[in-house]
Amino acid sequence: MYYDVIEAQIMGELSFRVRFADGLTGKVQFLPSYLYGVFEKLKNPEFFKQIKVSDGFVSWGDDEIDLAPESMYQAISEKGEWLLS
Repeated sequence: MYYDVIEAQIMGELSFRVRFADGLTGKVQFLPSYLYGVFEKLKNPEFFKQIKVSDGFVSWGDDEIDLAPESMYQAISEKGEWLLS
């Protein structure tokens, strides 16, 4: 689908750039306040660098953490960025 992620690249601490199947690109940024519960592992820079794209999703680890591509697409198409705070 058009909101499938096909590429993700680390930009900096807690941020990465994504590209969707339809060519839309944008930035995803986590604020430290968002990193609790299942997302707490992303505080570890080495774990964060293990970002991958599989089946249209951005994920980490053995797909234990992933992000909803539909929400990401909507925010990026409206604002150019998805800020997770």
